[in-house]
Amino acid sequence: METKLKLSTLRKLYRLGQSPWYDNIDRRLIRSGTLKSYIDSGIVGLTSNPTIFQKAVEASNIYDEQIKTLSKEGKGAREIYDEITISDVRDAADLLKGIYLTTNGIDGYVSIEVYPEYAHDPKKTVLCAEDIFKRIGRENIMIKVPGTERGCAAVRSLIREGINVNVTLLFSVGHYERAARAYIDGLEDRLKDGNSIKGVASVASLFISRIDTWIDKRLKNVQNESLKGKAACANTKMIYQKFKEIFNDENFGALRKRGGQIQRPLWASTSTKDPAYNDVKYVEELIGKDTINTMPQQTMDAFIEHGEARLAIEDDLGDAVDSLKKLGELKIDLSAVCQEIQDEGVSLFQASFDKLIDTITR
Repeated sequence: METKLKLSTLRKLYRLGQSPWYDNIDRRLIRSGTLKSYIDSGIVGLTSNPTIFQKAVEASNIYDEQIKTLSKEGKGAREIYDEITISDVRDAADLLKGIYLTTNGIDGYVSIEVYPEYAHDPKKTVLCAEDIFKRIGRENIMIKVPGTERGCAAVRSLIREGINVNVTLLFSVGHYERAARAYIDGLEDRLKDGNSIKGVASVASLFISRIDTWIDKRLKNVQNESLKGKAACANTKMIYQKFKEIFNDENFGALRKRGGQIQRPLWASTSTKDPAYNDVKYVEELIGKDTINTMPQQTMDAFIEHGEARLAIEDDLGDAVDSLKKLGELKIDLSAVCQEIQDEGVSLFQASFDKLIDTITR
């Protein structure tokens, strides 16, 4: 009964044009067969980040033997980190290979991030991404690169090389446009080099719930909470409209004819942080064609249990525009807030990475 429920809920979402991905990786899930059961039930991709790996290593002893063995071989904490993450991502990619093949490279990917400290250094980002991609040795891998201004230069270079990229830590329409342009420029560079663009894939990861967390605090400060919980979805709806504009036939058609894939928006950070909100708010309100929603465990379970799958991202566009206009009237600069959150996001991933290295060392 439970399996049928999972099949009908997640696959209905997929039939509507939105790919359900899983925002988690843990060796226990891989070895127990749990991740495979999620894939059998409709999950068609997986994302990871330093925070996810840090929690996985700290919360279990399943990594202890590998850490001990590698340590005895003289490897340092960073080298051990690489071995752990590459091993887990490779195993998850193998589980998703069937999805990758049956969808012709649209889904079936596992994402792994470059070192967070390289977020503003395109040269080091490219070298790190090249090394990770080569060492994992799987087609269905996406390298996560923070979509900072300098990070997007690395995105362009990696796409030119034919390395799949998940442009992460995007928040504003401006962030999204920069990431999309880096991808398109990379495809054009690759064609100029005489290489095929078939099979090169990218997604643009927009972080959702953090925007409401930040904006809601500002609304409280100006003693106006009528817009509470509206900014994140309104902003995402505008990004979806920009996506449709950039990747329509008029603008992207020539690249599409040469085998180029659209760069799909991926909704990340879709768990609700405010308990007053519907626990599937950032899934139900953002279902749209040619998008991805990567859900953490709690959100996936909640959506399976009581979520409604229907196209909703273009509902009430006028209200979304009006909400964003009212924020401006309250002197709340959404673009500036999004830049603050991106800067914080880079710092938080660095902190998680440092904590993970410390855990491995201990």
